[in-house]
Amino acid sequence: MSTKPPSSLTERRKAATQIEIAHAAAELFATQGPHATTAEEIARHAGVALRTFYRYFRSKQDAVSPLLAAGADRWRTLLEAAEPGADLTSALETAAERSLAAPDEAATTALLRTRELLRAAADDPALRAVWYRVNQESEERLVPVVARLADGRLGAIQVRLVAAAAADAIRIALETWAETEAGVTGEGSPAALAIHCLRQLLGGMRTLVATGDSEG
Repeated sequence: MSTKPPSSLTERRKAATQIEIAHAAAELFATQGPHATTAEEIARHAGVALRTFYRYFRSKQDAVSPLLAAGADRWRTLLEAAEPGADLTSALETAAERSLAAPDEAATTALLRTRELLRAAADDPALRAVWYRVNQESEERLVPVVARLADGRLGAIQVRLVAAAAADAIRIALETWAETEAGVTGEGSPAALAIHCLRQLLGGMRTLVATGDSEG
């Protein structure tokens, strides 16, 4: 799915249909598991024809990709709003904390649904592959955002390393949280774990950014 807001009525309807299918798939996966769920069931649950399902998604597992990508999209949007030249590590931590916060019921529901999907992925290689693909795409889209924020202080290799470390920090935080019964806020929450992972993975980048070493 594109991360840009749909610009036309047709695109908005298409995006709305994709989200409806994604929610239907996630609900069925949570109640009966991916193995026991068919594309036909997902389409029926979403109120669309099977041909419509396959117009948007290649497989039943692929149907939940918009939900898995939503958090990364929110994080990237927050980062895009930061000023170039700002402290890169602080900007990444602030965006991660805000994007993984659970200030309302909708955000809480989204995080709990992600937990359900990650738990289901543990026993479903195809669903796990979708999760890894979503994270790879997130990392690639993060590269130009990091480059803009670095404002010339990092070379191409360093920019890619920061983007990779940041994307992995969020992925590891969510996977770790999904294996526990920790809440959506407080100790052990996705936001708390993401900050911990970011500080561990990006710790070596602090000196690099501060000195403005742009080689590489």
